[in-house]
Amino acid sequence: MTTEIEIQAPIHLCFDFARDIGLHTETVWPHTKERAVEGVTIGKIGEGQTVTFEATHFLVRQRLTSRISGYNRPYLFVDEMMSGAFKSLKHEHHFVDLGIATWMQDVLYIEAPLGPLGWIAERLLLKPYMRNFVKSRNRELKRRIEEYAVTRLEEWV
Repeated sequence: MTTEIEIQAPIHLCFDFARDIGLHTETVWPHTKERAVEGVTIGKIGEGQTVTFEATHFLVRQRLTSRISGYNRPYLFVDEMMSGAFKSLKHEHHFVDLGIATWMQDVLYIEAPLGPLGWIAERLLLKPYMRNFVKSRNRELKRRIEEYAVTRLEEWV
Protein backbone atom coordinates (compact mmCIF):
# COMPACT_ATOMS: atom_id res chain seq x y z
CA MET A 1 0.00 0.00 0.00
CA THR A 2 1.40 3.39 -1.01
CA THR A 3 0.34 6.94 -0.14
CA GLU A 4 1.90 10.18 -1.33
CA ILE A 5 1.69 13.83 -0.38
CA GLU A 6 3.54 17.01 -1.36
CA ILE A 7 4.57 19.32 1.47
CA GLN A 8 5.61 22.93 0.95
CA ALA A 9 8.71 22.75 3.16
CA PRO A 10 12.36 21.66 2.93
CA ILE A 11 13.15 17.94 2.98
CA HIS A 12 15.08 17.91 6.27
CA LEU A 13 12.17 19.57 8.06
CA CYS A 14 9.67 17.03 6.68
CA PHE A 15 11.97 14.13 7.58
CA ASP A 16 12.48 15.31 11.16
CA PHE A 17 8.80 16.09 11.76
CA ALA A 18 7.81 12.65 10.38
CA ARG A 19 10.05 10.82 12.88
CA ASP A 20 9.00 12.88 15.91
CA ILE A 21 7.21 10.51 18.29
CA GLY A 22 5.29 13.21 20.18
CA LEU A 23 4.08 14.73 16.93
CA HIS A 24 3.09 11.28 15.68
CA THR A 25 0.72 10.76 18.59
CA GLU A 26 -0.73 14.25 18.05
CA THR A 27 -1.40 13.73 14.32
CA VAL A 28 -3.17 10.35 14.33
CA TRP A 29 -6.91 9.88 14.76
CA PRO A 30 -7.93 11.11 18.25
CA HIS A 31 -10.30 8.17 18.85
CA THR A 32 -7.34 5.74 18.79
CA LYS A 33 -5.90 7.40 21.93
CA GLU A 34 -2.46 6.46 20.64
CA ARG A 35 0.52 7.05 22.89
CA ALA A 36 4.15 5.95 23.07
CA VAL A 37 4.70 3.83 26.18
CA GLU A 38 8.19 2.30 25.80
CA GLY A 39 11.44 2.94 23.97
CA VAL A 40 11.62 6.41 22.45
CA THR A 41 8.52 8.11 23.85
CA ILE A 42 9.40 11.75 23.09
CA GLY A 43 11.54 13.48 20.49
CA LYS A 44 12.89 12.15 17.23
CA ILE A 45 13.44 8.43 16.77
CA GLY A 46 16.62 7.36 15.00
CA GLU A 47 18.47 4.42 13.53
CA GLY A 48 18.20 1.22 15.55
CA GLN A 49 15.87 2.72 18.15
CA THR A 50 12.53 1.24 19.16
CA VAL A 51 9.13 2.58 20.16
CA THR A 52 6.07 0.84 21.55
CA PHE A 53 2.73 2.45 20.79
CA GLU A 54 -0.47 1.64 22.60
CA ALA A 55 -3.66 2.45 20.69
CA THR A 56 -7.24 1.39 20.13
CA HIS A 57 -8.01 0.02 16.67
CA PHE A 58 -11.18 -1.89 15.79
CA LEU A 59 -12.36 -1.33 19.40
CA VAL A 60 -9.39 -3.31 20.78
CA ARG A 61 -6.60 -1.75 22.86
CA GLN A 62 -3.31 -3.07 21.52
CA ARG A 63 0.46 -2.57 21.57
CA LEU A 64 2.85 -2.47 18.66
CA THR A 65 6.63 -2.32 19.01
CA SER A 66 8.69 -1.16 16.04
CA ARG A 67 12.39 -0.72 15.39
CA ILE A 68 14.00 1.70 12.94
CA SER A 69 15.68 -0.81 10.63
CA GLY A 70 16.68 1.59 7.85
CA TYR A 71 17.84 5.17 8.14
CA ASN A 72 19.27 7.60 5.56
CA ARG A 73 18.56 11.18 6.67
CA PRO A 74 16.79 13.04 5.07
CA TYR A 75 15.66 10.59 2.39
CA LEU A 76 14.42 7.43 4.08
CA PHE A 77 13.61 5.76 7.33
CA VAL A 78 12.02 2.36 7.78
CA ASP A 79 10.23 1.00 10.80
CA GLU A 80 9.49 -2.69 11.20
CA MET A 81 7.19 -4.34 13.70
CA MET A 82 8.95 -6.45 16.30
CA SER A 83 5.77 -7.41 18.13
CA GLY A 84 2.11 -6.58 17.69
CA ALA A 85 -1.18 -7.70 16.21
CA PHE A 86 0.06 -8.19 12.64
CA LYS A 87 1.90 -11.19 11.25
CA SER A 88 4.27 -8.59 9.80
CA LEU A 89 4.38 -4.84 9.23
CA LYS A 90 7.05 -2.79 7.49
CA HIS A 91 6.65 0.96 6.92
CA GLU A 92 8.99 2.80 4.55
CA HIS A 93 9.02 6.61 4.76
CA HIS A 94 10.51 8.11 1.56
CA PHE A 95 11.33 11.80 1.02
CA VAL A 96 12.25 13.48 -2.27
CA ASP A 97 13.63 17.03 -2.40
CA LEU A 98 11.65 19.17 -4.84
CA GLY A 99 13.48 22.39 -3.94
CA ILE A 100 11.13 24.47 -1.81
CA ALA A 101 8.80 21.47 -1.45
CA THR A 102 9.14 17.80 -0.50
CA TRP A 103 7.39 14.76 -1.88
CA MET A 104 6.67 12.28 0.91
CA GLN A 105 5.74 8.70 0.15
CA ASP A 106 4.71 6.02 2.63
CA VAL A 107 4.97 2.41 1.57
CA LEU A 108 3.29 0.03 4.00
CA TYR A 109 3.68 -3.74 3.81
CA ILE A 110 1.10 -5.47 6.02
CA GLU A 111 0.41 -9.11 6.58
CA ALA A 112 -2.46 -10.18 8.83
CA PRO A 113 -2.30 -13.25 11.04
CA LEU A 114 -4.81 -16.13 10.93
CA GLY A 115 -4.02 -17.63 7.52
CA PRO A 116 -6.85 -17.52 4.93
CA LEU A 117 -9.19 -15.66 7.29
CA GLY A 118 -6.50 -13.04 7.90
CA TRP A 119 -5.88 -12.74 4.17
CA ILE A 120 -9.56 -11.87 3.61
CA ALA A 121 -9.64 -9.43 6.55
CA GLU A 122 -6.42 -7.82 5.29
CA ARG A 123 -7.93 -7.03 1.90
CA LEU A 124 -11.44 -6.10 3.02
CA LEU A 125 -10.75 -4.23 6.28
CA LEU A 126 -7.13 -3.82 7.25
CA LYS A 127 -5.59 -2.28 4.14
CA PRO A 128 -8.38 0.29 3.57
CA TYR A 129 -8.31 1.18 7.27
CA MET A 130 -4.53 1.60 7.31
CA ARG A 131 -4.57 3.62 4.06
CA ASN A 132 -7.10 6.04 5.58
CA PHE A 133 -5.13 6.13 8.85
CA VAL A 134 -1.84 7.02 7.10
CA LYS A 135 -3.48 9.52 4.70
CA SER A 136 -5.25 11.28 7.57
CA ARG A 137 -2.06 11.41 9.63
CA ASN A 138 -0.09 12.77 6.66
CA ARG A 139 -2.63 15.52 5.95
CA GLU A 140 -2.32 16.69 9.56
CA LEU A 141 1.47 16.35 9.44
CA LYS A 142 1.53 18.42 6.23
CA ARG A 143 -0.61 21.11 7.85
CA ARG A 144 1.70 21.36 10.86
CA ILE A 145 4.92 21.31 8.84
CA GLU A 146 3.69 23.98 6.43
CA GLU A 147 2.43 26.13 9.29
CA TYR A 148 5.86 25.88 10.94
CA ALA A 149 7.75 26.43 7.65
CA VAL A 150 5.85 29.65 6.90
CA THR A 151 7.18 31.15 10.14
CA ARG A 152 10.75 30.24 9.04
CA LEU A 153 10.48 31.05 5.31
CA GLU A 154 13.40 33.48 5.27
CA GLU A 155 15.76 30.70 6.47
CA TRP A 156 14.91 28.40 3.54
CA VAL A 157 15.27 30.84 0.61
